[in-house]
Amino acid sequence: MGRGGQGLARVAVVVRAGAAPLWWGGVCAAGIGVLVPGLTGRRIGVLAGAALFLVTAAAVALARRKRYAALAGSAARAGKHDVLQDRAATVRTWRHGHRWWLLAGFAAALACSLAVPAAGGMALAGAGAGLWLKAGRIGRRERDGQALLWVRVDWLGRGGAPAGRPVRGYRSTGVAAGDAAPGGARRH
Repeated sequence: MGRGGQGLARVAVVVRAGAAPLWWGGVCAAGIGVLVPGLTGRRIGVLAGAALFLVTAAAVALARRKRYAALAGSAARAGKHDVLQDRAATVRTWRHGHRWWLLAGFAAALACSLAVPAAGGMALAGAGAGLWLKAGRIGRRERDGQALLWVRVDWLGRGGAPAGRPVRGYRSTGVAAGDAAPGGARRH
């Protein structure tokens, strides 16, 4: 890094990195699960899956809400020697660190289809939707405060959470920094 700079990753990008694999894995698992009648039947499975989708999306979107707000409220300004990690590298690192968890979640959702068709896949898709909602909430906070939130890469570890125990604070930059828009989406 040189001269005391730190590697920084966007908070919203780290949160959003798991949304697409969870969503598409859940949609595929639910689609495959509908083909198997299961123990409860398709209708009950789909209704239970819809309820699980809503509950899981809400739980994931609201998890650690106060911690994110506290870290964002006390964000320090990033130094001129800090190195901002690009969006693609952040997403690649997160997905590489969680690849076995993503595969295990997909396998568990498929196995759940033997008992309750589509429910496991819809719950997995709900987790992905919840991450998108959480990233959107972070993006609204970034737009309102006119500052992008960053977390030190070494505090994330291998695929860690941006509001996990090792994270002691965020850094902030102006909204023009980095290659991702507020909320972690690609900048157009």
